[in-house]
Amino acid sequence: MAGAIASRMSFSSLKRKQPKTFTVRIVTMDAEMEFNCEMKWKGKDLFDLVCRTLGLRETWFFGLQYTIKDTVAWLKMDKKVKKQILDEKIYCPPEASVLLASYAVQAKYGDYDPSVHKRGFLAQEELLPKRVINLYQMTPEMWEERITAWYAEHRGRARDEAEMEYLKIAQDLEMYGVNYFAIRNKKGTELLLGVDALGLHIYDPENRLTPKISFPWNEIRNISYSDKEFTIKPLDKKIDVFKFNSSKLRVNKLILQLCIGNHDLFMRRRKADSLEVQQMKAQAREEKARKQMERQRLAREKQMREEAERTRDELERRLLQMKEEATMANEALMRSEETADLLAEKAQITEEEAKLLAQKAAEAEQEMQRIKATAIRTEEEKRLMEQKVLEAEVLALKMAEESERRAKEADQLKQDLQEAREAERRAKQKLLEIATKPTYPPMNPIPAPLPPDIPSFNLIGDSLSFDFKDTDMKRLSMEIEKEKVEYMEKSKHLQEQLNELKTEIEALKLKERETALDILHNENSDRGGSSKHNTIKKPQAQGRRPICI
Repeated sequence: MAGAIASRMSFSSLKRKQPKTFTVRIVTMDAEMEFNCEMKWKGKDLFDLVCRTLGLRETWFFGLQYTIKDTVAWLKMDKKVKKQILDEKIYCPPEASVLLASYAVQAKYGDYDPSVHKRGFLAQEELLPKRVINLYQMTPEMWEERITAWYAEHRGRARDEAEMEYLKIAQDLEMYGVNYFAIRNKKGTELLLGVDALGLHIYDPENRLTPKISFPWNEIRNISYSDKEFTIKPLDKKIDVFKFNSSKLRVNKLILQLCIGNHDLFMRRRKADSLEVQQMKAQAREEKARKQMERQRLAREKQMREEAERTRDELERRLLQMKEEATMANEALMRSEETADLLAEKAQITEEEAKLLAQKAAEAEQEMQRIKATAIRTEEEKRLMEQKVLEAEVLALKMAEESERRAKEADQLKQDLQEAREAERRAKQKLLEIATKPTYPPMNPIPAPLPPDIPSFNLIGDSLSFDFKDTDMKRLSMEIEKEKVEYMEKSKHLQEQLNELKTEIEALKLKERETALDILHNENSDRGGSSKHNTIKKPQAQGRRPICI
């Protein structure tokens, strides 16, 4: 594919009476650049500047396109740039649009992180065509949810890998890399001629997705034009020549230039790599290996950093827990000390009361003995004395019982005081254990980071002929078939993903907003797929009849 390296190219001259420079704006998939060009610059000057800026070395695969009077053309290297504009539109199915958007987000934002890429982070991004947005009854949040779901699956892909996956999907679109030209066949029927990296294709003007007939490059022997008539000669001489007319002579010149360029690239890809290409591939492999090692190193460092952060968080949690335990132990110690002080004070009071009661009991006993010793002469005095003795005995008994009770209470208070002091001793011991406990476990030391031959053509007057070498066409055909099989196997998983998303959003589609290309794409899918790789069919020879479309 001689692909355009810019998706849009516009020009704006500086506001001077005699401008010496003008501005060229080039927008790629992930960058927008402006270049100040001199009026005398030719196409090669601008192209070389763009390639240096983008770091392109395989310059033979790329070019710049522009549109003039509804005709798509390539920027000519030997003509001034000022005389040459790009505007390209490619149909993309809704499900493929969502997948492309997810790779664009991966290339811009890197790996998905839920704590950073929160809901609404794509609100200001223009990721989907307005045609797709208007086709379904879905809110921006619903589109963002589906894009984010696939974006999360791309975790671990570097920016260049995401961009490569984006291009792999884009190159499978039916209209990708195809240049269309309005032509007429011998009967005057209006048709479209498509030129791309695979060959020449003939389309109905209303259906630019599926060609009616295709001529792969390895099955074309010669292409030429005379005035406005263009001729395609198949390699199989049993198949008649296909001829058509274009509107202008310059269109035929442009078609032939595109054919030569695409065929040259077609042959270049199937030849042994030149020394320069081999060196570039070796450098690319080394760079890929270096980037892989760098990603692994960064992944290890990230893992070690996350582990260190987890260890730090655990230590902080344990430290906080130990602080809480120390606080609780201090509070328990203070409560124990207060309780011990209260019990000691109460024990002292009880002991003093017991002593006072014992003193009173002794005094009562002495009074009873004195009364007994006193002689009572009269009966009345005797009766009174007996009554007083009885009362004294009762009082003494009560005083003895109260003294015994007070003594027991004093013993109990002493026991409580002893237990309180024991609790205080245990609280102090626990506080000492907490104070001497290590605040973090030993950590392992963090290891140091690992560290062509272009076929000839002749121009005579207004006629030009171009012959392809058919030396190895059979071998090329076999290689192309092999490439088709490999391609189909690789794209099976991707197609399953696209079908899954298509089924999910199909219920929300607004049928009345479908465009003609949407309907054609759906019909192709219902018939079993419309990949550009399986639509290239060799025209069957039936006698020597001319091809009529």
